[in-house]
Amino acid sequence: MSVAGGAADRSGKANRRTPGMHVDGKSDGSVIPAKQPNNIDGLVAEAVEGRDPIKGNTGKQNASRTQSRIDAHSALERVRKAAKADKKRRFTALLHHVSVDRLREAYLASKKHAAAGVDGVSWQYYGEQLEENLRDLHARVHRGAYRAKPSRRVYIPKPDGRQRPLGIVALEDKILQRAVVSVMNAIYESDFLGFSYGFRPGRGAHDALDALAVGITGKKVNWVLDADIRGFFDTIDHGWLIKFIEHRIADRRVLRLIQKWLRAGVMEQGKRTPTEVGSPQGATASPLLANICLHYALDLWVQQWRQRYGRGDIIIVRYCDDFVLGFQHDFDAQRFLRALRERLARFNLELHPEKTRLIAFGRFAASRRQEQGQSGAPQPFNFLGLTHCCGRSRTGKFRLQRHTMTARLRAKVQEIALELRRRRHDSIASQGEWLGAVLRGHYAYYGVPTNIAALAVFRREITQRWRRSLLRRSQRRRLDWARMNRLVDRWLPTARIIQPWPQARFAVRTRDKSPVR
Repeated sequence: MSVAGGAADRSGKANRRTPGMHVDGKSDGSVIPAKQPNNIDGLVAEAVEGRDPIKGNTGKQNASRTQSRIDAHSALERVRKAAKADKKRRFTALLHHVSVDRLREAYLASKKHAAAGVDGVSWQYYGEQLEENLRDLHARVHRGAYRAKPSRRVYIPKPDGRQRPLGIVALEDKILQRAVVSVMNAIYESDFLGFSYGFRPGRGAHDALDALAVGITGKKVNWVLDADIRGFFDTIDHGWLIKFIEHRIADRRVLRLIQKWLRAGVMEQGKRTPTEVGSPQGATASPLLANICLHYALDLWVQQWRQRYGRGDIIIVRYCDDFVLGFQHDFDAQRFLRALRERLARFNLELHPEKTRLIAFGRFAASRRQEQGQSGAPQPFNFLGLTHCCGRSRTGKFRLQRHTMTARLRAKVQEIALELRRRRHDSIASQGEWLGAVLRGHYAYYGVPTNIAALAVFRREITQRWRRSLLRRSQRRRLDWARMNRLVDRWLPTARIIQPWPQARFAVRTRDKSPVR
């Protein structure tokens, strides 16, 4: 069933959709004119949509005659409810939701100091004539004259020493992408499955970490598959992605916008390179497009596979292209891994050979290693910056230990050391305030239970780097450890756990009604 934006009458002439027409949901797609009420008491919106009047309504219209934020949000709420009520509905009229008000919200939500794209337009410069620029962008989008600009290619270092390519999108493209994504989220948030956590409204990395911890400790997990798709953002097949989107969106104008963003290409060293595959990391629309691609290529298939072929408990947590599965039985894990490779190959994707591992993990992993005559602790795995290990509590019970990844910690310390070199001649108070903010941000993310030792190591390393930087300000060595400790006590917050235990927060979030997936 589709929400139609127009149809043809019996004579073959095209009928434009007016506020007084709607599609009745029949297979022939016929248009039935909805009679407008003669007086305001008939409730215009309810009469057009074929709904009964709500009891207790006053004689006012549901929507104001002039467009406003409240009207725009209520319109998206109707889209959200329609998408949730009918999982097979295809929406044919969505672009009108991309209004000037929504573009303005997208502009205000953008980062003020973000790097400029290929056109060099900054947030401040665009805002000098904001209303005129937004109206011009809105007009070009709706008459089909909008053209996407190529992304500016930059590289950032990865913890393993390699370079990660990023695409810096022009500000105007970023504004439009953010507005379109907000409209599309109204549809896809009702479709995405519960174990998908990456780049979704109201969900974050700690929600995924909590779900994984609760799944490993609360389910019968003996094997863990730590999977990663090789160069996912660079290898997304445009043809498959558009087919996936067409399952829900039939508005050709929105589809053409997405195709323009995908084909805009990248600009590197003054040379434009067209993009036949992939979506640039850094583009505002890329996270949603990635989730749509993996929803159809992976999530729905995983859910079906474990219901059809799984013999024991199987859990999964996915954060964009990085996902972890837990299995009760080894044969389930082996069989799934073979099927997963075949499934991804169908969509021109493949697992990263070095980052994908199947390991023995869980409450019985250590005892089984001893029975097999193997020494050492069970292998750990990394997920979202934390190393997950098999540990024991003081009473000898199994406990999932989580620590900051060593590579992440070293890379962060090196980054701070380089920044201290740049700030070497700033005042001690200025350096202390900055370092204190860095530590508080680090504690906010990595301050999970069982990670206090790694937090203390990070603070100690920062203290040493700060002292070295201060000593190099002058050849006079007047900074002894007694004075340094006073500076540290004043400016650097002590290591502490910020995040609650996963079981407690997961229970509050789901109200004990949502099973671990």
